[in-house]
Amino acid sequence: MPIGVILAFVAYASFSVADALIKATGPDMSVFEIAFFTTSFSIIPIMLTKRGERWRDIYKLHHPWLVHLRCATAIAGTGCVMYAFTHIAFADVYAIGFATPVLVTLLSVILLKEYVTPLRWVLLLLCFLGVVLVVRPGLRELEFGHFVMMIGASLGAVTTIILRHVAPRERRVSLIGIQVFYSAIINGLLMLPSFVMPTLEQFAVFLGIGLLGGLGGLLLIAATKRIPANLLAPVQYSQLIWAILFGALFFGEYPDWVSITGMLIVVSAGLLNVLSDKRPMRWKPRLFFFRAGL
Repeated sequence: MPIGVILAFVAYASFSVADALIKATGPDMSVFEIAFFTTSFSIIPIMLTKRGERWRDIYKLHHPWLVHLRCATAIAGTGCVMYAFTHIAFADVYAIGFATPVLVTLLSVILLKEYVTPLRWVLLLLCFLGVVLVVRPGLRELEFGHFVMMIGASLGAVTTIILRHVAPRERRVSLIGIQVFYSAIINGLLMLPSFVMPTLEQFAVFLGIGLLGGLGGLLLIAATKRIPANLLAPVQYSQLIWAILFGALFFGEYPDWVSITGMLIVVSAGLLNVLSDKRPMRWKPRLFFFRAGL
């Protein structure tokens, strides 16, 4: 197996462990407080390994309004996903999140005028139907977290579309640093009304989430330098396996056969969609969650 594929598996496993730790904090802790600490800590590995860019150039932007809009959608989307992780089943969050490529494709056609082949439309429709099987609206009671996650997936798609447009000309230190800076300010203010001083154990969990996320991002960067995108992209779907495993082992969540069938459809359609796409692809590391759109 190519070393790049192994690095990608380890990266997405790191993301999944970080997501499991987020879920383990439970609904008692404010989403804004979780986001404030974990996002702040996630920048540590990147700061220790940055090369070739200066932090003082962080606001030298070619697309300032779009960069700031991306920060807003990424931060809001992150809040939605964190809420979902702490309120609904682990696998449900990932299944809904993997519908994001459908929304990205729709927006890319509308906003970026990209061409999508009929085969890819069929595969994206199958992916969406797989998500419907997992969520089953009208056939089971949906929780508020399911709707919040749908909003998070939509915001993630907008974040990705903006990134596609601005990434070729903007510095990595700007794309990462400004988002972390704004996230600290916004989440720091929003967490104040319900702020609870974390225990040492909770601080350790937050630090672990941030370090795992930052490390995963660096591993993903290393993977992109060693293997083509068509080998890297399918590895992300391994997160659904981790979601089922962690959900069963630690949170007592056991998806039924209908949900498992839906997940298999999502993964199969997603893999075929990636393999059928012959265009060059740009991959960016997420900070510690796919919703960051990095």
